[in-house]
Amino acid sequence: MNSKFGFPSGAGRSTKSLWRLGWSVGIAAVCGGFIGCQSAPVQTSIYKQDFRPDNVFVYPPKLSLNLQRVAILPLATASQAGDLPEGCEALAPVLWEQLVKLKRFEAVAVDATKLRSATGRSAWTGAEVLPVDFFTYLRREYGCDAVLFGELTTYRAYAPLAVGWRFKLVDAHSGQILWAADELFDASQPAIAKAAGHFEQKKPVWPALPAAENWVALNSPRRFGRYSAAALLDTLPEH
Repeated sequence: MNSKFGFPSGAGRSTKSLWRLGWSVGIAAVCGGFIGCQSAPVQTSIYKQDFRPDNVFVYPPKLSLNLQRVAILPLATASQAGDLPEGCEALAPVLWEQLVKLKRFEAVAVDATKLRSATGRSAWTGAEVLPVDFFTYLRREYGCDAVLFGELTTYRAYAPLAVGWRFKLVDAHSGQILWAADELFDASQPAIAKAAGHFEQKKPVWPALPAAENWVALNSPRRFGRYSAAALLDTLPEH
């Protein structure tokens, strides 16, 4: 956005060069100056790790005990081309469902209409130049300790299915990025297809899957979206 909008105060440059897809964004700069930024620690998941997302940034390794409530921004997309708008509509409820199930923090949904009235846009990817009072507004309106930006980067609703997510968890007071993840889940990749099937059946110790369950996992955009969201959110640090 133009004119009165600018970067949040305290912005610097990130020293992390992990990203395959790039993070030259409006709020990514606020992670700068922190020595020891690192990738996410290995966590134990309830699902067999046939595939584990690795394009993940975490700092610090654990969330502060003071981080209790997170404002969840409406799912955004940087482009209105192709199937992305349709994908946002289809997968926004799926993402919310997985965030609630995660139970790492209290999730509170940001109202898109109110967000547009206050900031000029109903959804933000986190790659834009944010209004100077962006986090102040969210803290005041939702009493949040952090803000989660969610972006759908890829959506292919026909086989082989593909869903791309980009997330940023940002401290609502300091503007520091606490966790960020950027991953494309492509069902044409054997490891991802296998992991989606295990997630669907919820029997990760079995070496083989019934054909019907495997078919659902790899042919339902909603089911595959659920798996991909859960797999990426599973890399969030714990308290």
